[in-house]
Amino acid sequence: MTRAETGLDRKAALEILAENLSDSVIRKLFSDFEVDEVRRLLRGELQVVELEPATEAKPVVNTTVVGKDLRCKLFTDGASRGNPGEAGAGSVLLDDKGKELVCRSLYLGRCTNNVAEYRALILGLQSAQEIGCSRLTILLDSQLIVRQVEGRYKVKNAALKPLFKEVKMLLAGFEIWSIAHVPREENKRADEMANRGIDWKNRDSL
Repeated sequence: MTRAETGLDRKAALEILAENLSDSVIRKLFSDFEVDEVRRLLRGELQVVELEPATEAKPVVNTTVVGKDLRCKLFTDGASRGNPGEAGAGSVLLDDKGKELVCRSLYLGRCTNNVAEYRALILGLQSAQEIGCSRLTILLDSQLIVRQVEGRYKVKNAALKPLFKEVKMLLAGFEIWSIAHVPREENKRADEMANRGIDWKNRDSL
């Protein structure tokens, strides 16, 4: 059916959707966004600036300490400027003496802070496996994510469920692992890497 046949253009059609979609339908289709924000996007009142694949800055790797059967400590953090907004993930992997093994930053595009936290954890777990860590202590400042991974909280948000599943699959690859909440001030390095992920979007390198 052509525009002439419908009498509508794209803008008009989106405005109709904005006015007539129920809140429940919007929450189902766009579970990672606020209802009012979706309506504003449909009306053209907000501009979506991300909609691009995740991009990673070059990881910093200390290859002199890479090996098998390592005991490691992992700090991760996610940052979202706007929640939801432009987001980044950061991870810092240390050996049992506190020496940095791998630091990674990832630009995520637009997502919520909780999604960014999960993406950061996945990023760190992948680094730990790649470098040969068999025993892992995980530390992050999101109490929600910690309690969900521990099994104390259920994962109800549709956007988090596949990320939670991926985390559990990655954790199954470690001989021993533990996870704990730490105050933000003890997670500054991972926070720095998460924010670098966002800032790196418009840079050639870090």
